[in-house]
Amino acid sequence: MIYTLTLNPAIDYYIDMNKFEEGELNKVNNAYTLPGGKGINVSKVLKNFDVESMALGFYGGFTGNYIKTHLKDYGIKDGFIELEEDTRINIKLKTNNSESEISGKSPNISNKNIEELFKLVKNIKENDILVLSGSIPNSVRNSIYREIIDLLKNKNIKVILDSRDEAFKEAIKSGVFLSKPNKNELKEYFNKEINSFEDIIFYSKKLIEEGSQNLIVSMGKEGSALIAKDAVYKGNAPEGKLISSVGAGDSMVAGIVYGISKGLNIEDSYKYAIASGSATACSEGLTSFETMNKFLEKVKIEKI
Repeated sequence: MIYTLTLNPAIDYYIDMNKFEEGELNKVNNAYTLPGGKGINVSKVLKNFDVESMALGFYGGFTGNYIKTHLKDYGIKDGFIELEEDTRINIKLKTNNSESEISGKSPNISNKNIEELFKLVKNIKENDILVLSGSIPNSVRNSIYREIIDLLKNKNIKVILDSRDEAFKEAIKSGVFLSKPNKNELKEYFNKEINSFEDIIFYSKKLIEEGSQNLIVSMGKEGSALIAKDAVYKGNAPEGKLISSVGAGDSMVAGIVYGISKGLNIEDSYKYAIASGSATACSEGLTSFETMNKFLEKVKIEKI
């Protein structure tokens, strides 16, 4: 079974307008809402690929009920724990010139809620896959991902980590199968300038020494890199009309999890990661399996 964990989900309110003028009345061309959260996005893409997963996390209030209903309608198994406070609302604003985001205030998560989560995590079985995605709410200690990994130490479980800041640093210490920093997050982690592909390889190998068996580093238009213990691959960014980058990174995670769940090696799974991320960036919402397959034909990987 594949599990995704979203500690800090949200309702994402997408707004599309020609331009935004501060202090003025702004007219919206289009607007819609979707349940957000990196782990939820991974589960949704996997469902689009006809792969089952269970989504874990926290939600609460009327916004939480919206997420609960959406997951049910989408056919995703729900292991979320209910909170007293409302799940946050994020605003994602797209204009002709830029994309901006306002992150909402997270609900409080108590120690009792955390213990409930730990009980669920302990049920994860040998050879399962666990995706730890996204930010940590202010009420939760930064060591939470590391603690979860430590709970599963004696089981052969592939942990995929897609986070940043202190939560990422803590989790790496306990070892993960794969992490997915982008170029800027790699720079933040080491507090060093990263100006070349050689720099990316150098610092990625340092992360391998610290506990990440494999890394995918996304580099935007320059493509991405897969760094393993004894091999380095550079992947292209397949051509397509960019619609929105929202969810592209989560789709990369879903793509590589899809490959791994089908028994593919890390290199072949990486192809699905590239295709999935690119397909979502060129789609209205998260990619379908059919769209991903079209991009798969354009994927090119070079062993360095």
